[in-house]
Amino acid sequence: MKVNWKQKLSSRKFWIALVGFITSILVAFNVPTLTVEQVTTIVMGGGTLIAYILSEGFIDAKRVEEGNKDGDTTKTTNS
Repeated sequence: MKVNWKQKLSSRKFWIALVGFITSILVAFNVPTLTVEQVTTIVMGGGTLIAYILSEGFIDAKRVEEGNKDGDTTKTTNS
């Protein structure tokens, strides 16, 4: 079974599960609370950025695909 990484990395559930797992490990190893909070913030920030990039790429690809269906061969640009 092939994993669809684009879908996984853009999933909020995936990032919440990852943060929960990492937080549990840090707490189990008695890491200071401030460090746990900082790691959680960094992971969620990274997840948000990755999800945004993948979503925008998907939207841009669909826009180009829709333009090509109508016989439009002009480039689409973001302004």
